[in-house]
Amino acid sequence: MFPIRDHNPSTRVPYVTYVLIAANIAVFLSYVNLLGDERTLGALFYNWGVVPVRVTHGEGYLGLFSSMFLHAGFMHLAGNMLFLWIFGDNLEDMLGHLGFIVFYVASGLGAAALQIAAAPMSEVPMVGASGAIAGVMGGYLLLFPRARVDVLVIIVIIFKVFPLPAWVMLALWFGLQVFNGVTTAADGGGVAHWAHAGGFIVGLVGALPVWLRAGGRAFWARTAGHPDHPAARYRLVDSAVPKVRRRR
Repeated sequence: MFPIRDHNPSTRVPYVTYVLIAANIAVFLSYVNLLGDERTLGALFYNWGVVPVRVTHGEGYLGLFSSMFLHAGFMHLAGNMLFLWIFGDNLEDMLGHLGFIVFYVASGLGAAALQIAAAPMSEVPMVGASGAIAGVMGGYLLLFPRARVDVLVIIVIIFKVFPLPAWVMLALWFGLQVFNGVTTAADGGGVAHWAHAGGFIVGLVGALPVWLRAGGRAFWARTAGHPDHPAARYRLVDSAVPKVRRRR
């Protein structure tokens, strides 16, 4: 189950979101030829990712920032950029370009901090933008809890799109991160669940001043938890490709 789009168009061009997506793709392409070389790729991630044991021993601090632009594979990159594309523009709309940059980086640092706290002696590098993007999702939850998000659900060979309120989709996602963080090894499984949870919490708290400045509960009452501008409407249209009937 994962989101494919929301119905919350932004009122300004999300330049920062576009730049972040482009930067992540560019960095990934710079080392994509190493994906088949596990030893060299591992060294790259160890030097430029977040390695908890290095940070707890007073080194590797640059990785706290550079790790946000490293991804372990195509699907890792694609999934993170999809989430950033869906939710980033609206946070940038509310926070402004500079505010969104600060918010994004702070969420990424908070994500790394919780992952390090969960496994301070781990030598497993943490890479990916998902911690920072989790912060974007946390801010989105507070500001637009009832915005519609189209979620694609895949059950074996069944594909179905369901429109859900943002709070349902995001609360389920956060709950899953916490559950997996509790039930799996902090530095195992290949997914930094506590980093996701940490970024989400930082984003939720970081968006609180914006929500209060907008009116707090009065903002929710005025917008009913939706964007304060008309929602986008999507509909399926018939294909322009002509149909070819089977000959008998």
